This record gives sequence, structure tokens and C-alpha cells, in this order.
Amino acid sequence: MDPIFKYCPNCKSPHLIFDKGIKITCTDCDFEFYHNTAGAVAVIIQKEDKILLTVRNKDPQKGYLDLAGGFIDPAETAEFSCVRELKEELNIDIDKTKLQYINSNPNTYLYKNILYNTIDLFFLYRDDHLLIEDFDTIELKGFLWKKITEIDIDELAFESQKKTLSLLKKQLNKG
Repeated sequence: MDPIFKYCPNCKSPHLIFDKGIKITCTDCDFEFYHNTAGAVAVIIQKEDKILLTVRNKDPQKGYLDLAGGFIDPAETAEFSCVRELKEELNIDIDKTKLQYINSNPNTYLYKNILYNTIDLFFLYRDDHLLIEDFDTIELKGFLWKKITEIDIDELAFESQKKTLSLLKKQLNKG
């Protein structure tokens, strides 16, 4: 994969040092850029004994199953990000006080040839009366409800989701 910058954004020099994809330094002007981890949320929406999976309509991973969620905006809590993302993606309003934190997993997200490192925060939201009607979004092709035990982990879009749902499947099998 190509580096994020070919020339220093400060002095236009081509003399850049790429330190493991985390830090970029210009040797001519001492410009430094840290490619920090971006925060993201994913909400496992549970209704009775099923969870909601969305179908991605855009790359990366177009056509794969996904959990509703997205990037956390600056100055936004993870919980508020869950509320905002569910409104944007599914046109539903949720009560953020009912969100239960599950875990976090590192992930990567390739967007326009830039590989972003993310830390994905997973939340559970239970609502046996939740109705999802038609929604209009370019991000999603559709959605479906499945029992967690029936989900084929390989159909999921991202590694962090595979790890979290695999963990939940194991917990269900033990209990």
C-alpha cells in the first residue's frame, strides 16, 4: 500500500520517514504526523432471540454482513455515536441508557487507499418491541434478523466483529 503522503504537507519535501505506519516525519522541516487510531462503535441490536445484521452497500466489504455503527465524531461520546449512527443508518431512535458495553477490538478500515487503524467499541442494545421500517441510506443494502448461533462468521465484514460475535457465540454455548 502506498504511504499516506508522498511529499511533506508543510514544506513539500520528498524526504519523509515512515515509522511503521504510525508516524511520518519530514527530515527537512521536522514536520510530524501521527496516524492515530480512530474510534468506532458497533451496536448489536437484539430483539427476542435474534440480532440485527445489516448488508453493506459500499466498499470496503460491499455485500458483507455488518453491525450498525460507524466512526465516533470529535467531541462525541461512544454512546452518543451509537444513537447518531442508528438514526443515520436505520432511522431509529434508541435510549442510550439501555446500551450495554461488551468489549473492544482493534480493526483496520481501508478507505480510498488509506488504511485506518480503528478501535471498535461494541455495545448491546436489547429491545423486543423495536420496529425498523423502510430507511433510505446509501450505506446499507438492507438488513436481516438472525439468531447469533446461526450467523456464519465468515460472512461478516470486519475482523473485530468476527472476534466479538465469536466470543458471544462461545458464551451462549457455555450458558
